Amino acid sequence: MAVDPRTLGWMTRALGHEMTAVQQYLAQSVLARLWGDHALAADLRREALEELDHASALMEQLILHGIAPSAGNLPPARLGRSPAELQAHDAQLEVNAMRLYADALRHAQRVRDSDSAALFARLLDEESHHLQRVQQNEGVSHG
Repeated sequence: MAVDPRTLGWMTRALGHEMTAVQQYLAQSVLARLWGDHALAADLRREALEELDHASALMEQLILHGIAPSAGNLPPARLGRSPAELQAHDAQLEVNAMRLYADALRHAQRVRDSDSAALFARLLDEESHHLQRVQQNEGVSHG
């Protein structure tokens, strides 16, 4: 079945977002480790791996539709001077993901692409859980 080109565009945008998230969480994990906050470093690394799983799911769909995945140029990772600053950046990243997936889901539903809609709905749900974790950890010391 042919996929709407705009749906493929949403997938490509989503892939770029997920790769940005992987880069940000991984860089923050390294920073937290350098601060000596090994618990925070481990939490951020787990988030990076979850975002990598999202990127993999999007890549699979793009490849199945004959599109070579490309995340384009990624913006720099948003670091900070404290765990609270990291978490504020991460909360914004997750809010942006939720907006992206909500818009992509509406589009997929509008063009009656149930497979893509299911993928976007799953990613939206998982990003919602990521945001809840980030918000629960705000102000919590890991050190």
